[in-house]
Amino acid sequence: MDASVRNFGQVVPSGFGHEWQKYGRKSLEIYKNIQEEADITVRQTGSLYVAHDEEEMTLLEELALINQTNDYESHLLTKQETCEHAPSLNSDYVKGALFFPQEINVEPAKLMLRLIHYCMEKLDLTYISNTLVKNVLRANGEVVITTADLRFFAAAKVFLCNGSDLKMLFPDLFATSDLELVKLQMMELVSQSDAYLPGSILTGQTIRRYEGFGECPSYAEIKSKEDFNSQFKKYGVHILFKQTPSGSIIVGDSHEYFDINDSKKEVYAVKEKINQFILAEAQKIITIKNWQLKRVWLGYYTQCKEEAIFSKTIDDHIHIITGIGGKGMTAAFGYAAENVSKLIGSIKQTQTL
Repeated sequence: MDASVRNFGQVVPSGFGHEWQKYGRKSLEIYKNIQEEADITVRQTGSLYVAHDEEEMTLLEELALINQTNDYESHLLTKQETCEHAPSLNSDYVKGALFFPQEINVEPAKLMLRLIHYCMEKLDLTYISNTLVKNVLRANGEVVITTADLRFFAAAKVFLCNGSDLKMLFPDLFATSDLELVKLQMMELVSQSDAYLPGSILTGQTIRRYEGFGECPSYAEIKSKEDFNSQFKKYGVHILFKQTPSGSIIVGDSHEYFDINDSKKEVYAVKEKINQFILAEAQKIITIKNWQLKRVWLGYYTQCKEEAIFSKTIDDHIHIITGIGGKGMTAAFGYAAENVSKLIGSIKQTQTL
């Protein structure tokens, strides 16, 4: 559950291109359906993309038109409407915004634990925690799983979704892949009694970064004029905010890219200069009284350099799926639903034969 508990908890299909947005929208449906049965921390507070200048506003306007074609609800907001929606925004920063009312927020650490318990109770899931899988192999018509404490399990099919751990199982396969490790830095500010930031707040650099905007007609021209030597580019920074139910504010984040075999110290160290840069930019965007940090942390995920996800099947029974990049919290439910359906269909067909 590495990356799944270290992220913002923003479920934002709006940031995806057409192909992955369908998975994100399916995930929204699944999140909301489960929330009706059990509290997994889902809050339908929407997502707000805030433009700082004319270029970013142009991209928002173009995406709003694309959304109409995709039948995905969004609303363009004026500067005044944006500031009324999120009063803690600095009005000097705001040009306008695009609001997605169907999108949700979750509290990642609580979500994962509650989701596991939900599946155990409702779906008869057997969940074995704190257990290292040492080997997965095909033998005697089954997939055999061996754990570090010398337990053995057998299955007809196995999904291996190993996140950023690429050393234990099938390391030779991953070593020759195009996977890379992404390191993120995030912070949480202490509780803010005077602040109000509803839902996910995504800002100008996010508009310039997220793949969904890559489908806008003006995107290529706007990107070509950016300063590729800026701190934003050097550290992969875009500014996001989310206020938690307790009133604290999560702010980030940065993206540094490493070879999956890289073991340099900087892979595991918090770079204070990056956090200070993020905070300095954040202070231009929101107005709050207390910028005291409650905690800082690192997040890690893997992604493919060329493909959207790493997917490999071994012996037709071991399905390796990882490297979903930063899309996991939003798209994983929808993507998993499609692939599990294929797997179940394959099992049924085998049984019939």
